Amino acid sequence: DFEASFIRLIDKVTNGSRIEINQTGTTLYYQPGLLYGGSLEHDCSPSRSIGYYLESLLCLAPFMKHPLKIVLRGVTNDQIDPSVDVLKATALPLLKKFGIDGESLEIKINRRGMAPKGGGEIVFTCPVRKVLQPVQFTDPGKIKRIRGTAYSVRVSPQMANRMVESARGILNKFLPDIYIYTDHMKGANSGKSPGFGMCLTAETINGTILSAELASNPQGQGAAVLPEELGQNCAKLLLEEIYRGGCVDSTNQSLALLLMTLGQRDVSKVLLGPLSPYTIEFLRHLRSFFQIMFKIETKTAEEEHMGGEKVLMTCVGIGFSNLSKTIR
Repeated sequence: DFEASFIRLIDKVTNGSRIEINQTGTTLYYQPGLLYGGSLEHDCSPSRSIGYYLESLLCLAPFMKHPLKIVLRGVTNDQIDPSVDVLKATALPLLKKFGIDGESLEIKINRRGMAPKGGGEIVFTCPVRKVLQPVQFTDPGKIKRIRGTAYSVRVSPQMANRMVESARGILNKFLPDIYIYTDHMKGANSGKSPGFGMCLTAETINGTILSAELASNPQGQGAAVLPEELGQNCAKLLLEEIYRGGCVDSTNQSLALLLMTLGQRDVSKVLLGPLSPYTIEFLRHLRSFFQIMFKIETKTAEEEHMGGEKVLMTCVGIGFSNLSKTIR
């Protein structure tokens, strides 16, 4: 059902798409239309979080005909997909690096909704751009501060404070500048299911943002999680992500590579941590759709003096320009 919901979403943002699915739901015929954009609303299926839908909208939004403003409803934080908080903290600054910026680029969380029932609501707005800038993003720099959000809905507000304390217990050994906001939504804004979780981001002096997140088990599934454990594990995940390093965190590797591919006919370079399995598959898709091959150089930990092995990804953009953008 979440894939069917995704196809309906793609149908809404495009104009003239033709979609046919056979009765057993095993083959899909899809003829793409023009990316249209505009002001839209969509109810996402609660079996996957809004992040699942938002990831692909982030890829398409800059190339619409009209600036996109979309209200998505469903599960904002779950254990499978990147949450709305992480995409807000990491994907938006990444888009700005490629020249997609302005006041209208934002993700606003109106309501939170935890799995399994959801009930969250977010607004995503994105301006359109004619061309993307090439990037040279090879020095991640040192970490200067850690920010985060500990959220709790339909449980005691103390849960958030307990998560913050245990996460700080680990991170304070490394860095003084740590600020974790507590976000306790009540009433109609707290969705339909109880739960809590945490999203942490580490920012470097060069503007690289690395993130980690964890959410509690959905109501009625698995054992109850202690907020102290969740906070500690989330801090450890952030340290793991910092160890992997690179200029883009593992959630957004594929988005960065896509935007590099679609850039001007100029060289773009980006230093990444170890490639995630998702990114490796995505590179194969880029090759079959755009006939583009990346030059991949591995940097060992000794050369970089920090963290795990890195890869330097270099490519020449295909010079894509957004022809349907309305000229004002």
